[in-house]
Amino acid sequence: MSNPSLALTMGEPAGIGGELTLKAWRLRHNQGPAFIAIDNVDRLSKEMERLGIYAPLETTTDPCETEKIFPSALPVFDIPLGKLPKPGEPITETAPAILKSIKTAVEWALEGLVSGIVTNPIHKGTLYKSGFQYPGHTEYLAEVSGALSAPVMMLACPGLRTVPVTVHLGLRQGLDALTSDLIVMQALITDTALRNDFAITSPRLAVAGLNPHAGEAGSMGDEEATIISPAVKILQNQGINVTGPEPPDTLFAENRRITYDAAICMYHDQALIPIKTLDFTGGVNITLGLPIIRTSPDHGTGLDIAQNATANPCSLIAALDIAAALATTRESRK
Repeated sequence: MSNPSLALTMGEPAGIGGELTLKAWRLRHNQGPAFIAIDNVDRLSKEMERLGIYAPLETTTDPCETEKIFPSALPVFDIPLGKLPKPGEPITETAPAILKSIKTAVEWALEGLVSGIVTNPIHKGTLYKSGFQYPGHTEYLAEVSGALSAPVMMLACPGLRTVPVTVHLGLRQGLDALTSDLIVMQALITDTALRNDFAITSPRLAVAGLNPHAGEAGSMGDEEATIISPAVKILQNQGINVTGPEPPDTLFAENRRITYDAAICMYHDQALIPIKTLDFTGGVNITLGLPIIRTSPDHGTGLDIAQNATANPCSLIAALDIAAALATTRESRK
């Protein structure tokens, strides 16, 4: 059986990740889930002093000690940082530590030393300058975890789960990349994850249209007829409980959200706007299609507020709670 504790990565050291880690321990150390921070202990100590957030730190090299330590101190697996950045000012010297934190968390999860990982946000621009070759966090996780299929991003908050078929692409490029095969692949991975990790026996998927009124019978665009409807038909023929293309302007209304377990969206903002509107501070990013559990807060590095101790830890806490719940479900199915 896997260790039920979680690994929490460093994220961007110049951002709010350290602040969120400390606040999450302060708020949840008496009720879990237990987590170990893969971080630089001197950095976290300085963050405590700078922000006035007290959390006792205890270094350990064994993630299996996390549950024992967690009630009285924040467990920290100490990694060298190289150079401490100023708040809000990322530097390339920290890139090796950021990537080591992620890779260590993945290795622990693959070995069963932790039940899942939660990643603090990274600043991709800084990593690119240091030679980082991946489009983003998720693609790097897929590579180091040995994922057999392309990872799928799910955004979740109470009452809504969304999956963007095209993700970090400009709108025009995203539309050019949209294909029936891509919709089918994302929907199948989502269906499998809802069954295996969310314990939903018969998942219901709703596929959003692309154009106003889902194309209005072709008068407002033909992507529904040429790309989306064929994908829906393929999925239905494979036994997936799926509807669509659904008019995107009504799909996220309260009375519609109760009719499906996840909405398959055609592009980034179509999926993220409803999540952030419903729960701006508590949304969670869940990566589907990995051999490990991975969640993340649904926000960025907060470089603009890293100076002032005002970062809201709700999304990180929700990410920890969801990761623990997913791990429990996955373990129960073994």
